Amino acid sequence: MDENSKRREALLYHAKPTPGKIQVVPTKKYATQRDLSLAYSPGVAEPCLEIAKDINNVYKYTAKGNLVAVISNGTAVLGLGDIGPEASKPVMEGKGLLFKIFAGIDVFDIEIGTKNVEEFIQTVKNIAPTFGGINLEDIKAPESFEIERRLVEELNIPVMHDDQHGTAIISSAALLNALELAGKKAEDLKMVVSGAGSAALACADMYILLGVKLENILMFNSKGVLTKDNPSLSVMQQKYATDKKPMSLEEALVGADIFLGLSSGNIMSPQMLLGMAENPIVFAMANPNPEIAYELAIETRKDVIMATGRSDHPNQVNNVLGFPYIFRGALDVRATKINEAMKMAAVRALAALAKESVPEQVNIANGVTKLIFGREYIIPSPFDPRLISVVAPAVAKAAMDSGVAQNPISDWKKYEEELLGRLGTDNKMLRFISNRAKMNPKKVVFPEAEHLDVLKAAQIVHEEGIGFPILLGKKNIILELKKELGFDADVQIIDPKVVEEEPRRNKYAKAFWNTRQRSGISLYDAQNLMRERNYFGAMMVNEGEADALVTGHTRSYPSVVKPMLQLIEKEPGVSLVATTNMMLTSRGPMFLSDTAININPSAEDLAKIAIMTANTAKTFGVDPVIAMISFSNFGSSTNEGASKVREAVAYLHKYHPEIIVDGEIQADFALNPEMLKAKFPFSKLAGKEVNTLIFPNLESANITYKLLKELNKVDSIGPIMLGMGKSVHIFQLGARVEEMVHMAAIAVIDAQENEKKTLEK
Repeated sequence: MDENSKRREALLYHAKPTPGKIQVVPTKKYATQRDLSLAYSPGVAEPCLEIAKDINNVYKYTAKGNLVAVISNGTAVLGLGDIGPEASKPVMEGKGLLFKIFAGIDVFDIEIGTKNVEEFIQTVKNIAPTFGGINLEDIKAPESFEIERRLVEELNIPVMHDDQHGTAIISSAALLNALELAGKKAEDLKMVVSGAGSAALACADMYILLGVKLENILMFNSKGVLTKDNPSLSVMQQKYATDKKPMSLEEALVGADIFLGLSSGNIMSPQMLLGMAENPIVFAMANPNPEIAYELAIETRKDVIMATGRSDHPNQVNNVLGFPYIFRGALDVRATKINEAMKMAAVRALAALAKESVPEQVNIANGVTKLIFGREYIIPSPFDPRLISVVAPAVAKAAMDSGVAQNPISDWKKYEEELLGRLGTDNKMLRFISNRAKMNPKKVVFPEAEHLDVLKAAQIVHEEGIGFPILLGKKNIILELKKELGFDADVQIIDPKVVEEEPRRNKYAKAFWNTRQRSGISLYDAQNLMRERNYFGAMMVNEGEADALVTGHTRSYPSVVKPMLQLIEKEPGVSLVATTNMMLTSRGPMFLSDTAININPSAEDLAKIAIMTANTAKTFGVDPVIAMISFSNFGSSTNEGASKVREAVAYLHKYHPEIIVDGEIQADFALNPEMLKAKFPFSKLAGKEVNTLIFPNLESANITYKLLKELNKVDSIGPIMLGMGKSVHIFQLGARVEEMVHMAAIAVIDAQENEKKTLEK
């Protein structure tokens, strides 16, 4: 994608369908006059009076305890500099989005129109009663130091300038583990710092707390090493000024153990790196280009231990590893501040987590076979789902131990369970699916490439590295649409109807006829069918010329599924084809089956659908807990429909005891653990979170998933085909671009699984 296309895509993302990235959503019912009278006048007076009696009741009756202000004046926005408060708002909204998806914390972004330190401080103090915590962001140094210092002293809620402390905390965790791998001690380190801004100073301060000696640190700004005779240094910088004679960065690095870069890209040469001590530690964190390129550094020194700020290299120092969970822990114990003990607790928790066995979904998300503690894995991945249950409790405990917690936690197991429950509030599964597909991208046929939205989906699949699109349709139309989209990649375009494709059509027709000649299909019929793109595309997959196919955007599901079932054999040992939809709900991914094919499945069919759905859930890292849904509960009805569900459950219990499944059960009991445990404590589902629903018929499954999708705006991925021997998947008619991209990623993963099974034979 060219720069203009990238710029347009970024602007469209922020502008459509609703400007911005965050919104306020009511948390209470508001449908009736009674609801409104409780929400506002006169009912609202009661909590007001209770808070007036005891100010701490504000945490009981309002959202304050889970509300953070992300505040900036736009004076140091990313790498853009002083662009003003309004221009900083997209960044602050983005920070709010990260707070929400990683830790379930609500955010109001506040952009303040002043550069005056005192005015800024007073503004924040005046609005502080609204919030449970303050995240300062993108404020230039040295003003940021004074602003944070004053607000920490004068407010009784957590305040942190993440630009400073976030980088310091994450890189300190990396440093602890790097020292262990290098066989060095903090107190012996000779350290060189390139950059003397807020982040560099905060890092150096924290490294000193870890044992690095002040006299062993040389710090450089753009004009050279900081020296004591330089009158332009700030108070914070004066701490790191040296009385040694001026020297170059290259001279300072001779024999150095660690280089910390928070300055400019490509200022460190291979010669400088070669001059460093054995097992050098290099944290090159300038963005987007590190002080020395990762590939150049590891090529220059095989013993280097390196971290950068980039996501495409190992050991990314990413602030999202820290701030959501630090504030989560601080808010949950109602801390009056974020102190050094809490920051250090986060450091040690992150360092320890990197040494634990990594969940498979984290390996997949990072595109590696297995992450193991070592030079290329010294800090956890931002995709690690354990972060919230490791870092937040460590911070909360430190707040309690250091005496700043006003609401101590006593039941830590329950607290960790509550934290893990927050993970269902975002779309981590979408990132998981995309990253898994990118590990081994496959050739994906798009038979409807003449349609703009389908071509747009194919473009994203290609540009994101999910797969290699093969576009079917009239070449001149597709090329014109590609030009309109700025899709300039050289991808394969095939028109099945042109004369040039006749040899391939005949080959496909003969292969098809050989399998269907005793089912009423003549060779002539087969040759005509191969002019249709869905038939042609399916045969490309059958013949191994493509790995997967996705189609159905422009035609009804039954009309598209028919050729797939005619051409594609079932998976070996499978007698039934079905579908499941993965619904990305607030409680996590839910699998609903069968949503598209079997109209009225028998008891045996239901059992097969449950088994196939369970296997699919495992493919996506979900341990299936299956409820077989009905209108009755455990024998309360003798109706034929309920009875067949009961029979299916009995079969599964007898022949597949390894699967957690029960029923027949009503949907509300299945999805409400408290109701289920109270009413049916004998159930295999009691005390468990159901994540898979098998419906008694197509009608109920299809209606349910579409209601969820439209009324609750739940993302739906599917219908995902189950039981097919090749990777073919069908969109719902009129599927959105993002839905088609998700389905293409699913198709790639399916093809990967098929490849794995073939290799295992």
